Amino acid sequence: MTLVLASTSPYRRELLTRLGIPFDVAAPRVDEGRLAGETAEAMVSRLAQAKAEAVARGLGKGLVIGSDQAAVLGGVVLGKPGNYDTAVSQLEAAAGRTVRFLTAVCVVDAATGRQEQALDETVVRFRDLDRAEIERYVEREQPFDCAGSFKVEGLGISLFESVQNNDPTGLQGLPLIATARLLRSFGLQLP
Repeated sequence: MTLVLASTSPYRRELLTRLGIPFDVAAPRVDEGRLAGETAEAMVSRLAQAKAEAVARGLGKGLVIGSDQAAVLGGVVLGKPGNYDTAVSQLEAAAGRTVRFLTAVCVVDAATGRQEQALDETVVRFRDLDRAEIERYVEREQPFDCAGSFKVEGLGISLFESVQNNDPTGLQGLPLIATARLLRSFGLQLP
């Protein structure tokens, strides 16, 4: 069975590799903007679905995995910082506070259009961080393409006081427990 990851994220690609099944990668080319009045949960679910559907339209058969993630701080959705100053600002805002990370995954069968979705939530409590710590971290790891301005699989873990979740891979961008469950529901044998 053909499996396609609808993402160009190297983090998601590395995560999906852990399941030990061959897959292709395709850029979904969807507008990732937030709709007016849309909750973070609705946004990530909609975007995961849109990414999977966009890639599935170009295939005759196979399963397509789409995923999206948002960091939410005090009701504000934090995007990928894109640059040093924004990363520092995001981490200063998060210091000593709790941030929710919502990660949606959607699997679409390109032949039938059948879809299955899941939503994973991780709650991160950041340590009290001073500006010097934040600047050292951002200079060293340059987390400019990561929601929340850190890489949990790297030095970013040192910024936390605690992490609460059901699936640690959800915080990295693709919840593998949910993904494996969804793939099994389509008949894929894992392990």
